[in-house]
Amino acid sequence: MQKENKSNVEFIPQFEKAFYHPRYWGVWLGTGLMAAISLIPAPMRDPILGAIGKFAGKVAKGARRRARINLLYCLPELPESEREHIIDEMFATAPQSMVLMAELACTNPERVLKRVRWHGEDVLEKIRQEGRNVIFLVPHGWAVDVPAMLMAAKGQPMAAMFHNQSNPLVDYLWNSVRRKFGGRMHARNDGIKPFISSVRQGYWGYYLPDQDHGAEHSEFVDFFATYKATLPAVGRLMKVCKAAIVPLFPVYNGKTSMLDITICAPMDDLAEADEQRIARRMNEEVEDLVGPNPEQYTWILKLLKTRKAGEMEPYMRDDLYR
Repeated sequence: MQKENKSNVEFIPQFEKAFYHPRYWGVWLGTGLMAAISLIPAPMRDPILGAIGKFAGKVAKGARRRARINLLYCLPELPESEREHIIDEMFATAPQSMVLMAELACTNPERVLKRVRWHGEDVLEKIRQEGRNVIFLVPHGWAVDVPAMLMAAKGQPMAAMFHNQSNPLVDYLWNSVRRKFGGRMHARNDGIKPFISSVRQGYWGYYLPDQDHGAEHSEFVDFFATYKATLPAVGRLMKVCKAAIVPLFPVYNGKTSMLDITICAPMDDLAEADEQRIARRMNEEVEDLVGPNPEQYTWILKLLKTRKAGEMEPYMRDDLYR
């Protein structure tokens, strides 16, 4: 991991001379190529990026296998041909969404905002009038970073937690892009207190609810047609931050080159709920947001890694998609 310039408030990416070393030249080349492609009008580049993504999805056997297993467990009612179609469309969406983020990093945000449709902005206006803080509950979609960057570009201070990337240069570049329009980044290995502090100060928080944090502090609750170890953290965050928990999900349409950002009513029913109910409500929101557009979700993650005692981790099963 790269050396960091940290305060007790935020993570600030630091450039290192070591990034000039030949071992990083591939990353620089890929970054330059992505930046150049982002300058091509979206209607021209998206079909090409979609085709490249689908091809990559055919050869990325490990990632495709994880997606197949996740969809088998979560959406078993669908024919396998339909699940395969979802996976193909997911791999098409991935580079389209990543280049959209690169476009936002390399150009004026107004260029991207012209292709954005916001649904439910009145929800946020009402919360502002009530004087409450905000924490967005955002399922792990491919365009997940873009709404936060756009809100920051429009002047709203944002704060988010993240995991450091294993490649130091990728970590530096990615987090530098995320911070382009201001806001604060909080590394998960620094704990949750800096994030809480930012939200209390009026920064709108960004929380991803669907990562697997293990069994110790999680609840096993339904997730689509299976179950998932779910950390019911938003219940505590809601109380200590005096915040409204607001579900949000971005959907990028590679055929129209439009980004739809859906903002839902706050989850005020969590106030008196126990942790089991909080965890289930979090998963319900993920299901409701992801269900209409499953290709937008990062099914390649090990979403179902933690299982109940006596049950094998799905990704370790030799009988599935070998």
